[in-house]
Amino acid sequence: MGTSEPIIVALSGGVDSAVAALLLRDAGHAVECVHMTNWRDDDGYCSAAEDFHDARRVCRALGLPLHRVDFSREYYEQVFAHFLEEHRRGRTPNPDVLCNREIKFGVLQEYAARLGGRALATGHYARIVRTNGRIELRKARDPSKDQSYFLCAVHGRDLARVHFPLGDLLKADVRRIAREARLPVADKRDSTGICFIGERPFAEFLSRYLAPAPGVIRAADGRMLGTHRGLPYYTLGQRQGLRLGGSADAEPRPWYVAAKNRETNELIVVQGHEHPLLFRTRLRASGLHWIGEAPPGFADGAPLRCRAKIRYRHAEQPCTARATGDGGIEVAFDAPQRVPTPGQSVVLSDGERCLGGAVIDEDDGAALVSGARQPHRRSGYNCDLPRPYDSLRFPA
Repeated sequence: MGTSEPIIVALSGGVDSAVAALLLRDAGHAVECVHMTNWRDDDGYCSAAEDFHDARRVCRALGLPLHRVDFSREYYEQVFAHFLEEHRRGRTPNPDVLCNREIKFGVLQEYAARLGGRALATGHYARIVRTNGRIELRKARDPSKDQSYFLCAVHGRDLARVHFPLGDLLKADVRRIAREARLPVADKRDSTGICFIGERPFAEFLSRYLAPAPGVIRAADGRMLGTHRGLPYYTLGQRQGLRLGGSADAEPRPWYVAAKNRETNELIVVQGHEHPLLFRTRLRASGLHWIGEAPPGFADGAPLRCRAKIRYRHAEQPCTARATGDGGIEVAFDAPQRVPTPGQSVVLSDGERCLGGAVIDEDDGAALVSGARQPHRRSGYNCDLPRPYDSLRFPA
């Protein structure tokens, strides 16, 4: 890329995007920065005001102009409403995947173009390789920080106008560069978790939008063990928050969520982190998206040997993927995997290359009651909940 290319850097207020702006400026680019607000909340958990303050400090230190844009309405309509609807159905969505596609590399990228930017740059840990007009998304050099998982749904045409300056750096290098440049956010703690929830308990946040719908907690053999507050408040594999003590006829081991029976509004639990009912060998996923072209013959039924991740912190595993004919895939793992979760993304890769991903719908387990396998019903969550976003209000 030419050194005079005007680039807009998405400046979050953290150290990663600050170093991205520094590197591009020092490489001779005409750099401008933009800070976007995606969430407004006055309850003390949202860090938007602090992040904007830090972004201004970074721009003053670098001598770069800073623009500010409010995408909170777009975020609500395109990401948050979907997040609530998925939880209402008892699924566990990943809003970061959708935010990258719809907001950061959607409306923000369009805004950057209106500012005159030929490209958008962010502080993501990933790499983009351009070869003969083809775009490939590849993993970051730092495997502990690689964020290609969260980029699996971004269109290749959008990635063609994106730069990831940190893709070849280790996190330690980024911190060192920031300290040497005396950036004011050099030692700022990395943000974790879902941005609009912040440090508050997840159940507390969700209860603001989804009314409780109590039901029964059962062991896999059908025994009633207690009650839950509503299927949306739990995810597969969860241990905390079940409030199940010891039982006279059960060993004193922790309980884990193994399945949700949407038809009866029951939570199915098992004892032990390695219980067999927590593991699956297959899953089905919908909304398949390839970063580039689909592998040859895949749409016609040819199997694809690759590796897959079923959540961000999951170690990718060897598997075989096949098209299902309805725009989805079936993934068969070489070894059983612990609780693939409906709503999360399954992301396929070939070596360093991220091929794309899809949203997990079901697996080869299902709600298990009295030892019998129950049919999976994706839309079978029948709790009487209000529209999930009626209580969300935006300032005029």
